[in-house]
Amino acid sequence: MRDVRNRVVVITGASSGFGRGAAEKFARNGAHVVLAARRGNLIERLANRLQKKGVRALAVETDVSDRGQVENLAERALREFGRIDVWINNAGVATYGRFNDSPIEEHEQVIKTNLLGPMYGSRVALEQFRRQGHGVLINVGSFAGVASFPYGASYTASKHAIRGFGTALRQELEANNESANIHVCTVEPTSMDTPFFEHAANHTGHAVRPIPPVYDPQLVIDAIYEITLNPKPEAVVGSRGKVGAVVGKVAPRVMEKQMAHRTHSAMMENNEWASDSPGNLFAPMLSGAGVRGGWTGKSTGGKVANTLVSLGVSAAAGWGLWKWSQQESSRRRPRAAA
Repeated sequence: MRDVRNRVVVITGASSGFGRGAAEKFARNGAHVVLAARRGNLIERLANRLQKKGVRALAVETDVSDRGQVENLAERALREFGRIDVWINNAGVATYGRFNDSPIEEHEQVIKTNLLGPMYGSRVALEQFRRQGHGVLINVGSFAGVASFPYGASYTASKHAIRGFGTALRQELEANNESANIHVCTVEPTSMDTPFFEHAANHTGHAVRPIPPVYDPQLVIDAIYEITLNPKPEAVVGSRGKVGAVVGKVAPRVMEKQMAHRTHSAMMENNEWASDSPGNLFAPMLSGAGVRGGWTGKSTGGKVANTLVSLGVSAAAGWGLWKWSQQESSRRRPRAAA
C-alpha cells in the first residue's frame, strides 16, 4: 500500500488513546475511518470533526467483548463503504492487583475484551479480506506479551495470547498462499502516556501508575500507520521494550526478575492510596477522552528516573549478551584430547 488516501480503516477503542490518535492521523492523510468504541457520543463528535478534513467518517458504538456487536460493526462499515482495507483491533482493558484480590469476573472481562474481541474482529476482517483479495489486520498487543509482569495476570495472559494468535493467523495465510496481499501484524507498545491506566480496574490499594519509562503515544500511532503502509509481523514500540526483548531472549530470568521488581515498585510501593474500583471493565468512564493521559514526568519519577531505568535495562541487556556469548564460546571451544 503506497498511501492511505481513500482507504477504509476500521479502528476499535477509538474514543481515546492510540485509537483516537490513529483515527486522526489516518484522516489527516486522506483515509476514510470507521470509529468503534463504547462511548458513542465521543466517537460521534470525533467523526464529525474528522469529516471536516474532507474524508468520510462513521461512528459505530461497539463493545468488542460482544460478538454480535463486532459483526454489526463490520456490516455497518461494508454498508457504508463497500470494503475494508485496514482493520485495527485496539480496544483493551485491565485489572490490576494480586490475581486472587481481583474478582474473577474482572479477569473474565479482560479476556473477553482483549482476546475474544480481537478474535471476533479478526474473523470478520479476514473474511472480507479474502473476498476482496487484500487487507491489513493490526492487533495492538503489548510488551506484556513479550515479557510478563505481576499484578496484571489476566492482562499479561491476554497479550501473550494475542501475540500467538497473530503468529497462527500468519502461518495459515502462508500455508494457503494468501500472505502476499493479506497481512496480519502485531504492535507491542511499552508504557505509553494514555488514559489506559486511569481506566483500569484497581485492587492494589495504591494508585495505578505506568511502569517507567513512559513514552509519547505518538510513537505507537506512527507505528500503526507505518505498518499499514509497510506490513511486518511484529513491532515493539519504545526503546526499553526493544532492549528488553533482547534481554528476554538471552537472559530470561534477568528479565523476569527485573519486571517483577519494577512493577512492584511502581504499583505497590507508591504513597498514593486508592480504593478498589472496577474501572471501565463493565461500563465506560466519562473521564480520559484524550490521546494522552498526563503521566509523563508526573507519576513516574520524571526524566531522571526514566533515564536511570533505561540505563538499567541496557546494562542488563549487555550482561545477558555477554553471558550468552560466553556460553556460545564454551560450546564451540574444542576439548583437549584425553
